[in-house]
Amino acid sequence: MHILFFTDNFPPEVNAPASRTYEHAREWALAGHKVTVITCAPNFPKGEVFAGYRNKLWQREQMDGIHVVRVWTYVTKNEGFFRRILDYQSYMVSSFLASLFIRRVDVVIGTSPQFFAACAAWASAAVKRRPFVFELRDIWPESIRAVGAMKNSAVLDFFEKVELFLYARAQKVVAVTHSFRHNLVGRGIAPEKVQVITNGVDMSRYSRIPRDLRLENALGLKDRFVVGYIGTHGMAHALETLLDAASEIQADPRTSDVTFLFLGDGANRDRLITRAAELGLENVIFLESVPKVDVHRYWSLLDASIIHLRKTDLFKSVIPSKLFECMAMGIPILHGVEGESADIVVERSIGMIFEPENSAELVERVLELKTNAELRASLSANGQAAAPDFNRATLAADMLNLLEELA
Repeated sequence: MHILFFTDNFPPEVNAPASRTYEHAREWALAGHKVTVITCAPNFPKGEVFAGYRNKLWQREQMDGIHVVRVWTYVTKNEGFFRRILDYQSYMVSSFLASLFIRRVDVVIGTSPQFFAACAAWASAAVKRRPFVFELRDIWPESIRAVGAMKNSAVLDFFEKVELFLYARAQKVVAVTHSFRHNLVGRGIAPEKVQVITNGVDMSRYSRIPRDLRLENALGLKDRFVVGYIGTHGMAHALETLLDAASEIQADPRTSDVTFLFLGDGANRDRLITRAAELGLENVIFLESVPKVDVHRYWSLLDASIIHLRKTDLFKSVIPSKLFECMAMGIPILHGVEGESADIVVERSIGMIFEPENSAELVERVLELKTNAELRASLSANGQAAAPDFNRATLAADMLNLLEELA
């Protein structure tokens, strides 16, 4: 079977969409299938093409058995709504044109968060007369409304019509959460069309490892209780809440040895650094993104991992993928996201929840976790025990079964 996959995020980018697509495609290639991924020159989130790549009309590479085709796009930072739309649309056009030269395809997949990749996939599938699968990673453009990135409701209303058109034309919609499935069914999409295949963790890469002492010394974290946020620093994440908590913790003698570690990049990173300086925070470290192969070294430094999103109804349907990586690494979780993901944290006893955007409640959880070594050990063990239920290899096999049935 030849699987054609449209995504504008792919390694060496390290965000969640890139990781999911790569890890699924790698498993499908290992199972003996041909997988072609049409993407762009890696540039997320800074809008700068990675070293060793060029923003060319067409370039090919092989990555762990995956045929990767990279096309030209309008490259811009992950900020500014209209520039991002130009980025998305340029990918849609370039990737569709590139797909015309890819022969003997059996099934076509387009993934969100933004749905212009899915638009290209639908058009390609229609021309090739092959099944079209919409992989739904985010309810877009509803998420734009949720973070206030755009106020023009007429434009967003139009995008929602396109969104519903794509759901209707897809032979299958693969949703990453059960909440997304409920959302689509509630909007008139046939229940049998929507299948849930959650995010997960690459168990071959993530597991409990000793603290990286060399990195610990380099960052001055010896004898510190390290609370970390690893991931995108975007509008949706409301990381100002973490800085407010750091400010309160810095003023408390009981938590004088607590350090907040931020690793990643995104539209709000510079503003967060400025805000930390304004607050006079000496217990905060900001680090830029590192290659995926090195991320586990930084996870190993954490006594607790913070997962946080804005307090809005939309994000009750989201399950941040870093939740599964924390499980596998055995890192206790401080979870500031409501809804389906919070249910996993509670049911699996892998962390402690706090109200999103409530810095005072986050401070209480940090103090409780810091002073209770037995609790930390229990949450760590529970996470490691739960992680195999979200093994990416198993989830990739589930999706492959679906694709084989369609093809």
